[in-house]
Amino acid sequence: MAASMAGRGNKAGSLLRAAGGGLWRAEAPRTPRSRAPSPLPASGFQTAGPHQTEEETPAEAVVNVVFVDRAGRRVPVSGRVGDNVLHLAQRHGIDLEGACEASLACSTCHVYVSQEFLDALPSPDEREEDMLDTAPLLRENSRLGCQLVLTPALDGVEFTLPRVTRNFYVDGHVPRPH
Repeated sequence: MAASMAGRGNKAGSLLRAAGGGLWRAEAPRTPRSRAPSPLPASGFQTAGPHQTEEETPAEAVVNVVFVDRAGRRVPVSGRVGDNVLHLAQRHGIDLEGACEASLACSTCHVYVSQEFLDALPSPDEREEDMLDTAPLLRENSRLGCQLVLTPALDGVEFTLPRVTRNFYVDGHVPRPH
């Protein structure tokens, strides 16, 4: 449809407005100096913006954490305030699976949070608790890495990977009824 309208001299902005694109400003009559319509800023909406490297990140936004892998090796990494723990681990080569890609549909990103930092985290919601119930080797300090976001209060936290995780879709495990 866009190609057929373009062939008749219609502008893309007109097509978007005709299709209900209500976030576009009404276009003034076009003169050689006028600009194309621009999106209106949506209230409370922010874009992620360009990815900052750790060298560009202000010191107060850096959160130092330690991952303890399945072999017991301690791997210190630096993240940023707002980083997701699962994605941080994967970015640094830590073997934290995240089979569902952080959609809260598995427990393969199960981690143990160091006890002294548990109160710095929000309580898990019901969906996270339901997924944790499927995790092997569950403990009081168990959390899903995909649900944890770094804050300044977590500077120095340790995330320990359990010895095993279970991916029901890959492992072929069929849970028994209660």
